[in-house]
Amino acid sequence: MVANYTGMKSFLILGFPGLSPQYYAPVAALFVFIYLVIAAGNIFILAFVAYEKSLQKPTYLVFCHLALNDLTFGTVTLPKIISKYLFGDSIVPFYGCLVQMFFVHYLGSATSFILLVMALDRFIAICIPLRYPVLITNNIITVLCGFAWFIPLPLMVAVVLFVISLSYCKSNLIAQCYCDHISITSQACGEDVRTVELTSLCVAMFCLLLPLTFIFFSYFSIIVVILKMSNATGRRKTLSTCTPQIFITCLFYLPRCFVYVAYKIGFSFSLDVRILLILLYSLFPAAVNPLIYCFKTQDIKQTLIKKMKMTWMGIELNIR
Repeated sequence: MVANYTGMKSFLILGFPGLSPQYYAPVAALFVFIYLVIAAGNIFILAFVAYEKSLQKPTYLVFCHLALNDLTFGTVTLPKIISKYLFGDSIVPFYGCLVQMFFVHYLGSATSFILLVMALDRFIAICIPLRYPVLITNNIITVLCGFAWFIPLPLMVAVVLFVISLSYCKSNLIAQCYCDHISITSQACGEDVRTVELTSLCVAMFCLLLPLTFIFFSYFSIIVVILKMSNATGRRKTLSTCTPQIFITCLFYLPRCFVYVAYKIGFSFSLDVRILLILLYSLFPAAVNPLIYCFKTQDIKQTLIKKMKMTWMGIELNIR
């Protein structure tokens, strides 16, 4: 399949079109800070779980896959927009933009399937606990997460090939902070554009709604099981084991559902507000998830506290 574009050698990232130049430096600094938070938090989770043998359990291996996804997403999207506001470099080569588009949508789709694996882990642990040691092992979780990474891969490659096949005769302006499918295809023309848009929408719905259906079923079943427990302490303890997963899932899905529903009921946003909302639901979970892992997961929190106490005692002994 050969690209059919005329003079479209590059795209121009607009970022926030209504932003005054005097705010470019503070916005760049904010994006740098966000990236450092994403990188530090997710690298810490990956390193901490790898170092602590006691945390190398199925639940935390899923956290690691999600942390790797979040780290990669921040690395793919933020450097270019930082470069725009820091150095005035807004140009992205045509194929470079397509590569970024691929990773943006591929990583988002992979997140959905990783969240599905996370929900499956909690569903079996709470609803059929006696079977958990047999059904959920480190090897099985690794295979399931491997499928979560693989399933969207051929689909997103197909989407990119469809986009490459379009003719581009409009402007080369990307009204977004990174290249995404809507921004790129909006600059295309011809009879095939509508077909490509519908195909991509079907792929997106498959990658988002299929996992969401099972996730909803899993957590609904978990809540039913918890409510049936007669012991209040047991209910709280059981609920606490899946609270991080519920928070993480809500952070990923709820903002997307809000934007979609708002659009469907006719509530319109200005271009800058729409871009800000997309950035928030894209980057906020990647920055916040490591905090949820640390403060809402008992094993990680207790291990961290233990390590901090040992470090503090070691410092006091050295001082003495």
